Amino acid sequence: FYLTPPQVNSILKANEYSFKVPEFDGKNVSSVLGFDSNQLPANAPIEDRRSAATCLQTRGMLLGVFDGHAGCACAQAVSERLFYYIAVSLLPHETLLEIENAVESGRALLPILQWHKHPNDYFSKEASKLYFNSLRTYWQELIDLNSGETTDVREALINAFKRLDNDISLEAQVGDPNSFLNYLVLQVAFSGATACVAHVDGIDLHVANTGDSRAMLGVQEEDGSWSAVNLSYDHNAQNEREVERVKMEHPKSEEKSVVKQDRLLGLLMPFRAFGDVKFKWSIELQKRVVESGPDQLNDNEYTKFIPPNYHTPPYLTAEPEVIHHKLRPQDKFLVLATDGLWETMHRQDVARIVGEYLTGVHHQQPIAVGGYKVTLGQMHGLLTERRARISSVFEDQNAATHLIRHAVGNNEFGTVDHERLSKMLSLPEELARMYRDDITIIVVQFNSRVIGAY
Repeated sequence: FYLTPPQVNSILKANEYSFKVPEFDGKNVSSVLGFDSNQLPANAPIEDRRSAATCLQTRGMLLGVFDGHAGCACAQAVSERLFYYIAVSLLPHETLLEIENAVESGRALLPILQWHKHPNDYFSKEASKLYFNSLRTYWQELIDLNSGETTDVREALINAFKRLDNDISLEAQVGDPNSFLNYLVLQVAFSGATACVAHVDGIDLHVANTGDSRAMLGVQEEDGSWSAVNLSYDHNAQNEREVERVKMEHPKSEEKSVVKQDRLLGLLMPFRAFGDVKFKWSIELQKRVVESGPDQLNDNEYTKFIPPNYHTPPYLTAEPEVIHHKLRPQDKFLVLATDGLWETMHRQDVARIVGEYLTGVHHQQPIAVGGYKVTLGQMHGLLTERRARISSVFEDQNAATHLIRHAVGNNEFGTVDHERLSKMLSLPEELARMYRDDITIIVVQFNSRVIGAY
């Protein structure tokens, strides 16, 4: 089934979103110029989510990608809720008091976040009251704990991740008299999600990561070439430190079973995630909740089974690893993406493709044909294609879309092959997942002039 270039474009651009940070008096005061984001589903419905928001009561911008598994419920909840928990964790004591007093006396609340959303980015209205009450309990505790010290961003991020995960677990244990909500909180808790979140404030960039999505910085070297700096570590079996951490947290007798076939208890790829209470709750608690839960839960095979060799839970944590980086003028952009991108592309290629896209300057590396026997005709074809690519100066108006085009359509020579792209995008739903994962990307562009002035 062959798609025309306009059909390919309409599929690729369906979920794209761009935001430019407004200038004041003709001056840009933010270290962020703006961001582009996009998603390409492989699962139906897509299990990835994305979020972006400006913090209104503190300085800074929050951006994040969330990769769901066993359904999209947990990724959805985390994408709606996590930024509120982070924002509240960063608020000074007097602002928390103002907000609490406003709720007490029924006055309008200070807005905490300004969301930057695509029309397809959904918010669950039904659960908003429940979510708000959990958040309020959190800020009330922060008010009571007031130590008078200013909050460290790193601590705020860690506390917010852990607290939200704890609330997801508690809401599922308590249940809800409304049967729809009751089923929703259980779906959220039994499914899971990884999260990779960036907080940018001036030249301070913090990345909090739980799971195997990634953050990468694009750096422009003095000669104009591009390099990539990792700002997160995957929490999976490929990370030896992470395997050690998991083993250390359980008795020696479980050394062989806790990580099996490169998965947690032989089942779960990421070693850190939100939700996934099957890997956190005791067996008794799981049984009690499933038995007293709605019938749909009882019919769900996934909720009934107990992972093998399940002796000393919890096996899984949502605690993020936080990396702090001071931005420099040569740091031009940040890429946050779910593992669907990194499975298909090396970070060095990502840095080059986005860097060339943003600057419009191609560094003409000699065409590499790496061990392929190439006829003169094929070589001519590659060179002609290269010339055409420069002259079309990017049909994409969005850096994330441009990256997805390469991730799905690149051939062995590192150029986008329209035929391959067409085939990959026309795969039926049940086949698409065998060839690739959901891909979600946010590309944040930095303002070198503002960063240099710091």
